[in-house]
Amino acid sequence: MHEDPSDGRGLAARYFAEVVRPLIATRWPGLPVAAGRLGAGSDVLGLDDATSRDHDWGLRLSLFVDEAMVDDVDRALASDLPDAAFGLPTRFPFTGEGAARHHVDVASPRAFAMARLGFDPAEPMSVVHWLSVSGQAVLEIVAGPVFTDETGELTRIRTTLGRYPDDVRRHVIAVGWQQIAEELPLLGRAAQVGDDLGSRIIAGRVAGTVVHLAFVIARAWMPYAKWSGTLLRRLPGTGPLVGALDAALRASDGTSRQELLCDALEALLDLQRASGLPAPAPATEAFWDRPFRHPRAEIVESLRAEILDAGVRALPPTRGCIEQRSSDVALLTDPTARRAIAAV
Repeated sequence: MHEDPSDGRGLAARYFAEVVRPLIATRWPGLPVAAGRLGAGSDVLGLDDATSRDHDWGLRLSLFVDEAMVDDVDRALASDLPDAAFGLPTRFPFTGEGAARHHVDVASPRAFAMARLGFDPAEPMSVVHWLSVSGQAVLEIVAGPVFTDETGELTRIRTTLGRYPDDVRRHVIAVGWQQIAEELPLLGRAAQVGDDLGSRIIAGRVAGTVVHLAFVIARAWMPYAKWSGTLLRRLPGTGPLVGALDAALRASDGTSRQELLCDALEALLDLQRASGLPAPAPATEAFWDRPFRHPRAEIVESLRAEILDAGVRALPPTRGCIEQRSSDVALLTDPTARRAIAAV
């Protein structure tokens, strides 16, 4: 382990190595376990700082055992953990909770994943399964560090969820370009009639779609909104894209805003081409005979032409992943609701 003990990930690694693992080994010698810092929390992404540490931060750990052992291990930790370790309490209440409790979250790998996905990723995943997962839900499984995995089950689940299948990825990207085509011309029209506020709102919506596509193109999962810009900047080659989006969202008039968003789309298309996906240039063309722009139809057509999976090919061209269909936080954090929407 080479984690920095000053952050949440490093603290979790030390907590496991020096406190939790010896306790488990004493109670159940030879019991295979997996452990890491997974689930919710800025520290899972390695992004915790002084502000994020003001609540629900401390001695936290994800511990994985066989399903039949979960309750026994949890009870043992509740009774045997010391009151404090490394100067921090082992039991503390989360925000909104009254009672202090330990935060070694004990589960089997499959149950942990199913709670976030709404299905068992150890079973074959359908197209609907893939379209129903949000980036944040997957990141809570795949993004945090794993300190040990003695059965390999957790690693297999994380590997399965590491990226979209190729044809699902092509479909999701094609849907995103289609969504941009439907909205980008409206930005200029709103500005033309003097509705600068409306133009800015549309620009923000288009920018959000572009950011999501950049993650999908990079074979990465987009986190929830608080961290999407931070992690976008860490994706390889996104400098020109980020620069154009920053400028577009700061632009003081609709004409400049449209031009800068078109620059962002060119940068996005460059990323798409570099990833090996079809990317016919230029990214945009005139919107009929009006002074507005929209993405070229050939971009969507070329992506769809490479889809071989019959189930993906049968999808309507506007039926994308859950994040392309809703930004409602209550829905995006509800696996059952996500599945219901993705299936329609």
